[in-house]
Amino acid sequence: MADFTHLLDAVAAGDPKAAAELLPLVYDELRKLAAARMAEEKPGQTLQATALVHEAYLRLVGPDANRHWDGRGHFFAAAAESMRRILVDRAREKGRQKRGGGLHRIDVDALDLATTVTPDQLLAVDEALAKLAATDPTAARVVELRYFAGLTVEEAGAALGVSTATAYRHWNYARAWLHGEFRGAGDS
Repeated sequence: MADFTHLLDAVAAGDPKAAAELLPLVYDELRKLAAARMAEEKPGQTLQATALVHEAYLRLVGPDANRHWDGRGHFFAAAAESMRRILVDRAREKGRQKRGGGLHRIDVDALDLATTVTPDQLLAVDEALAKLAATDPTAARVVELRYFAGLTVEEAGAALGVSTATAYRHWNYARAWLHGEFRGAGDS
């Protein structure tokens, strides 16, 4: 663990050798996160889990990256956010190309990790998470870690440095808030 933290600090300082040494330590976990996330996408995606890991890693340690992490949990939370942004960017691109970018209403229960998510649903979730983050950033991060990184509520709480009970409170609040947001979007 101390080696991991030391490598994170070296990467944050801009050491390219440390970035090369960090990749083998985190690759398997990042690959599992990406594979779980890609399994939820519709079949026929051109982006593979390996490519998602590589692109996310480059965003994390590349020359233009904001490379300051407070430990392993923070690093993987940043990786989850990076993967989310990559998938959302791709969904937006597909929406512009194929359907004019129109969004469709989704049910909050579709946030279950076992469902297949369309690009339109992914965009709707991203938009709702941005609104939620404006009022309750911690609740939005719990949803992001659950939905995009596949973490349990307990793991998300640990990554955010909050107790399990607090993580569950944020998760329950976020689910209720998202349910109301999606229900309201369907009424308009």
